[in-house]
Formats: sequence, structure tokens, C-alpha cells
Amino acid sequence: MDQPPFDRLVRGDLVLPDRVLRDGWIGVRGEIIAAIGEGPPPPAREVADHAGRLILPGLVDGHMHTSSATGWPGIEGATRSAAAGGVTTCVDMPYDVPRPVTDAAILREKVEWVERLAHVDMALYGTIRKTGGVDAIPGLAEAGACSFKLSTYEYDPVRFPRIDHPTMVAAFRAIAETGLMVAVHNEDQELVTRLTEEARARGDTSPIWHCRTRPPLAETMADLEIFEIGLETGAHVHIAHSSLARGFEIAAAFRRMGARATGEACIQYLCMTEEDILRLEGFGKCNPPFRTREEVERMWRALAAGQVAYVSTDHAPWPRERKVYAGDIFALGAGLTGLQSFAPLMYTLLAERGLPVTWMARYCAERPARFHGLFPKKGALRVGSDADLCVLEPGDFVFDERDILDREDARWSPYHGRRMAARVAATYLRGRCVWDGREVKATPGTGRFVPRQTRGTDLGEG
Repeated sequence: MDQPPFDRLVRGDLVLPDRVLRDGWIGVRGEIIAAIGEGPPPPAREVADHAGRLILPGLVDGHMHTSSATGWPGIEGATRSAAAGGVTTCVDMPYDVPRPVTDAAILREKVEWVERLAHVDMALYGTIRKTGGVDAIPGLAEAGACSFKLSTYEYDPVRFPRIDHPTMVAAFRAIAETGLMVAVHNEDQELVTRLTEEARARGDTSPIWHCRTRPPLAETMADLEIFEIGLETGAHVHIAHSSLARGFEIAAAFRRMGARATGEACIQYLCMTEEDILRLEGFGKCNPPFRTREEVERMWRALAAGQVAYVSTDHAPWPRERKVYAGDIFALGAGLTGLQSFAPLMYTLLAERGLPVTWMARYCAERPARFHGLFPKKGALRVGSDADLCVLEPGDFVFDERDILDREDARWSPYHGRRMAARVAATYLRGRCVWDGREVKATPGTGRFVPRQTRGTDLGEG
């Protein structure tokens, strides 16, 4: 007797970057998508019927931090939260405690932790030391780093240093030779430092002063600096998080000059305003900070115009005690949780504006996978891709931070209490259900390290 052609069939409305296939199905063999169709499904050993629900490619979060607060053990909780949030690939930043990922040996050590702890798949950024680290760039690329990250602002001289201009020029040249992208944390050190010192001297330490001491000018000055160096060196330079539509306009201007210049938007800059930091206090502190309502509207226009590379979370699960405001906003950790809320929030924001859900497949899956050299293995509903799926159930829900599946002190969210127009009903990683809408079915080590699949980078054009 012939065996059924598929190991698993997943049914529902398939969300592609350009259209939705109603009453569609995905046939899975092993870990790979073997067929996609509409209408009556073929036989399979197992059928997962999600009729009436939306099936997207598993989300690819192109910017998050598992290990900036607690070190590599943080991989376990963050990726469990990702599984519950429909995120099947985490692109993790390199600024880890106690050592950033500055050479191939450290990258390989982190990969071992990923293979031991992760609930979903992970790609990894590399970086360089404050001084003397440029020579390690080729080795990091050879070891499978998907991209590089540098900073124009210093949070810590070892873990998260500012890279000076001569070193940045040398690093960009070396990164250009690898064919990988270099993302940059884009805030001007001198301006932010001076404004912060002056605010503290006056006693202006309430939450709004986090926004006032990191004004738009601090971002755009850094943007111009990094893109000029990119134009000179030929590197693909990427704004790691633009809170300003002008950042995307500057990138487009440099592309017209022949530069490889792009930028991403974090989801908080599509919905949060300065008013929210007054309400959230430390739990709304992130860098760059929230901007005005008018800027949020400009960000959406930039997204509609195709100027944004992709949308990410910049997930940074600081321990709760590092976020509690006690009179000095500058003393608190900067960063938000966002992995488990990513899919429902993005769907909700699109629905509230009457925009197509296909934008999620494009900006939260395919494009981050392309930019980090993971496509088409990741980020796509297509034959030959990993069978990574995010199943959304439309409805009326409320996001509750107590539902976050991470360590206890990371169960907080700036989106606590927000009404959501969908929930993640299921998540599939390489054909296996790792979240069934109630519990994470994956165990530590289910996730794998995904090395960069291609040498070149994508500019999101064409």
C-alpha cells in the first residue's frame, strides 16, 4: 500500500507577501515545505486543520537580545517566549554578558549554548572589540555570523562600546569584503552625553527627559556619519532601529548616490509616543526613545512607501527591578520586551489602519530573512523552505504580561492590557508544532543555529 505523500498537512488561509490563499494547505515532508495548494487537500499522515485562521511564515525577528541582561542562559526563556509568539527565527544581537561576540571562538561557544537551550532557531550577529578587533571579522563571517553590529554610542566599554571613526572605517572595509551587512546603533555620543549631564544637573530626571536628552538630531547626525563611511567603503550599512522617518529618507538619498544604505523600524516606533513613557515610566524606556504622534504617522508613511527594510522588536528582557522608576529615569535599563507580543501587535496595528495582513509576511518574515542571508530557508511559505509557520486566530483579545513564557523577572510588557485583534493559535518549527495555543511543546535544544545561507546582502529593492 502506498504511503501518503505528506507527513503533515496544515490547512488554513495562507498569507503570502502579495496575496492570501483562502482555504489553502501546506504539505510537509520531514522539516521542509513540499507543496502548497488551495482547495481539496491531498492525503497526509497527519492533518492540522486551522480553517478560518491565518497561516503566515514563521516570523523572523531581525533584532533582539537574549543575553544582554543575564548572559547566554537567557537564550532559553527568550526563545520559549518566541515560540509562543509565532517567532521561529531569532536574529540575536552580539552584546552579551559578560563577553560580546567578537571572534569566531566566542561565536562557536554561543552556538553550543543555542543548540543546548533554544526553543526556536537562531541566527547570530557578530561585533568587534573597542580596539584591535578588526582582524577577527573574516573569521566571524566564516563561522556563520549573519551580520555585524557596531555602535556610535557607548553603553559599556567592553560589552557595548562606541567604535571611533578610524576603527569604524577599517571595520566597514573589512565587512564589505565579507559581503555581510553591518547594522549600527545610531545615536550621537557627544550630544546625548551633554544633554543628559545638563538635565541631571538641573534635576530633570523624570521619564520625559529620557526623550528630551535623546532628540531626533542625535539620531540623524549618527545616520549621516555611518552612511558616509558606508559610501566610502562600499559596505552595506543599516540603521539598526530608526525611530524617525527621516532616517529612511536619508538612507534612500544615499542609495541614490550609489551607497548600500538601509534601515529597520522597531514595532514600538509604529505605535508608541512620548505620552506612553509618562504612563509606562521605566517600562517604556528604550533607545532611541519614543517620539511624537506626528512622527508615528510619518513612520507609517515610510513603511507604505517601501522605505523600511523590515520591522523588528529590539526585544531586551531586562529584569523587572532594572525597569522600576524611583525618581531617576537615567538609572534604568533601556529596552522593551516584545517577542511574544510581536505577531498579535503587528496584526492589530495593520487591522486598525485597514492595511493588508500580507505586510506581515513581507516585513516580519521574508524581508528580515533576506537582509540577514537566511532566505529562502527562513521567512517564506514556498516549496523547499523550512516548514516554519505562525498561525493567527483573529478575534478580540487582551495581551496579559503574566502570560509571557520567560523567567519570572522578565514577565513584563509595555503592551500589557492592550486589546489585540488576534492571538497566536499555533507555531510550527520545521514542521513540528512547538506552540499549540496553550503551551510550548518544544524543549530546550529544539532550536538550532542557522548560519548565513548567502554571501551577498539584500537592499529590499525589486
